[in-house]
Amino acid sequence: MSFRDYEEALRLIETGNEITSFIGGASDLLIKKAEKKLNLSFSKSYKDFLLRFGAMSFGAEEFYGIVREDFDNSRIPDAIWYTLEERKKVNLPAHLLVFYDTGSEELFCLDFNKLNFEGEPKVVVFVPGVDLQYQSYEVISNDFGEFLLQRVKLELGIS
Repeated sequence: MSFRDYEEALRLIETGNEITSFIGGASDLLIKKAEKKLNLSFSKSYKDFLLRFGAMSFGAEEFYGIVREDFDNSRIPDAIWYTLEERKKVNLPAHLLVFYDTGSEELFCLDFNKLNFEGEPKVVVFVPGVDLQYQSYEVISNDFGEFLLQRVKLELGIS
């Protein structure tokens, strides 16, 4: 539950580089534009992820990030575009950033209203189609690093 989890995930990603693909790192300027577009300030770990990878697939796991500067006319795996689309379509709250789609009925989001002791947003579940008053925002992970580490370990078959 710390930036160390994120760093451990990076080490494991390096060992599994044959199953890793990524868009290419986003610039600081592009990250600032994304933050402004969403009216959010990204956390240390997610910002580092965007700088290193942009967006990434690790085996079957796909982590959304920044794909291109035109946030209004992009596609998956662009987290900025997807978050904006979900805000329009299903009234996704402004404090959430969608970075992972389970492929079923749940979206995993960084919740910038729920920060841990390092200022990292918790990973919560948002279910499109459920009224906002009934959303439970179940916490999946304490932060992005912990979530990334869990998923990378799962893909590598590590307990």
